[in-house]
Amino acid sequence: MRRGPADPQVTVSTRRLWEIRLVRELPRYLLCAASIAGLAASVRFAIAPPRPVMLAPASRIALQQDPAAEGFAVLFARRYLTWNAAEPLAVERALQPFVGSGMEPAAGLQLPRSGSQRVEWAEVVQRRESAPGEHVYSLAVQTDTGGLLYLTVTVGRAGGGGLALAGYPAFVGSPAFGPAASVARLRELADPALATVVERALRNYLAAAGGELAADLTSGARISLPSPALALRSVQRMAWSPDGRSVVALVLASDARGVQYTLAYELDVVREGGRWEISAVQMDPNA
Repeated sequence: MRRGPADPQVTVSTRRLWEIRLVRELPRYLLCAASIAGLAASVRFAIAPPRPVMLAPASRIALQQDPAAEGFAVLFARRYLTWNAAEPLAVERALQPFVGSGMEPAAGLQLPRSGSQRVEWAEVVQRRESAPGEHVYSLAVQTDTGGLLYLTVTVGRAGGGGLALAGYPAFVGSPAFGPAASVARLRELADPALATVVERALRNYLAAAGGELAADLTSGARISLPSPALALRSVQRMAWSPDGRSVVALVLASDARGVQYTLAYELDVVREGGRWEISAVQMDPNA
């Protein structure tokens, strides 16, 4: 029979049984997988819940140095601890720029009837931040009559950014210290050729004989010669550093006045072309 153009057409195709089952069951599989993932996440959060990341304030991460504030504290300490009982107004005038009208005259300092004191040197030995923008400096101050004193000075920044005292000073104790730790036992140097090079290099280094020293240096060595020059008297001991890249030498040296010193030097050594050479002595002058 001849079919007309409008007659419907039927296409028959075959599919595997497992494909039909997979298409039919796929939504259920996805739902089960999502449920299992959610359950696993709940268990993880119950066992080890996430904790917020706590960022330390910048002042506790690294205390920014303020050379101007340090100098301000040192200058105040020098003027505060320098006085002469015969001239009581001199110390008041010297401290007036620091105290202004916010403190008692001379920062509350009252002199005895007689005596005097002069500061020989003063330097910052410790610093901390008591409040944002406020630094407490501990200073070691050597005086001619009072001996070595330790003083704290608190310095802040005024509204316009200028330096200002943020309180009265305080006498304190020295930073904690104790006897030197025992010298670690290092592996003794047993290479005679290297020992000869190290001793010769140290002799020329201490004598500031750069020309002679150059013969034992690597091509890229950067050395800063000591001043004043010293004479090497003897080498007490040579040993390898813990990393095995340097030689630690304990020596006896003297200066032009005859003062003798026991000194320890660390020399970086390398072996080039069958001979030992020195690449650094104790410090890096470019650091």
